[in-house]
Amino acid sequence: MKQGDYTQSEQNERLAVTVAGIRMKNPVMVASGTFGFGLEYEDYVNLNELGALVVKGTTLAPRAGNGGRRIAETPAGMLNSIGLENPGVDQLIETILPKLSGYDVPVIVNISGNTSDEYGELAARLDSTPIAALELNISCPNVKQGGIAFGTDPEMAASVVEAVKKRTSKPVIVKLSPNVTDVTQIAKRVEAAGADALSLINTLLGMAIDVRSWRPRLGNVVGGLSGPAVKPVALRMVWQTASAVNIPIIGMGGIMTAEDAVEFLLAGASAVSIGTANFVNPRAAVDVAVGIGDYLTERGLNQVGDLVGKLIV
Repeated sequence: MKQGDYTQSEQNERLAVTVAGIRMKNPVMVASGTFGFGLEYEDYVNLNELGALVVKGTTLAPRAGNGGRRIAETPAGMLNSIGLENPGVDQLIETILPKLSGYDVPVIVNISGNTSDEYGELAARLDSTPIAALELNISCPNVKQGGIAFGTDPEMAASVVEAVKKRTSKPVIVKLSPNVTDVTQIAKRVEAAGADALSLINTLLGMAIDVRSWRPRLGNVVGGLSGPAVKPVALRMVWQTASAVNIPIIGMGGIMTAEDAVEFLLAGASAVSIGTANFVNPRAAVDVAVGIGDYLTERGLNQVGDLVGKLIV
């Protein structure tokens, strides 16, 4: 069939997906930390056209973020060390989520904490709100374990999931760090702990140096690398993880075009998330969703699910 042979209702159904019980109009989300709380973008893109909106990382108390320069461009990506700047969960609940409730788009809240108990408390406070799910950022340092990131140790990662699952009825998505030797070990452990879905990858640790001043370009010295440079790493990790777990995966890392997104779907992702591309084109997520629809038509496929995990090796 040609694109024009489908009714609008049929086209919508071809792109619709359900991930961890979250029904989305299309498989394209926006990644936490790259789209603010969504409201900052409402003059540029119709938020109702997004598959889902993952808001900026949220902590129990407000955070000012890191000092000094917090963004540095690289030849094929971007380094950031924002430091989880956010107004805190209470302001999110009281002033931001009510404004988002007018949109017909699933809202997912990304949460971060310094202890498993903090993650649990965040989950409890958000449980009575109309959000669709929680995404756990486990790249944060565990202060009780000397600052080791939760996401680098299978048992610590599982402890966060267990603490959250005890205090929420929402689906729990765990965002995995790529800064590990074997991401599948973390993935399998958090699946066993009750995770409903995984998202990967978070940023890769990197740095940039100013050769004139001989100083780091970032005030925090190191930061998270995102953008096209990380896509091959992200694809590899999504493919490896999809083979290791039975829960759905949301793939992300350097997706700039619909073809990039199709690669992630073929590798085993059930949905994708757009990050750095939002800074180049605020409508990137919508454009990618439209492009996936065109790709389905060109290939004579009926729905997004016809692509998921269909990589031939």
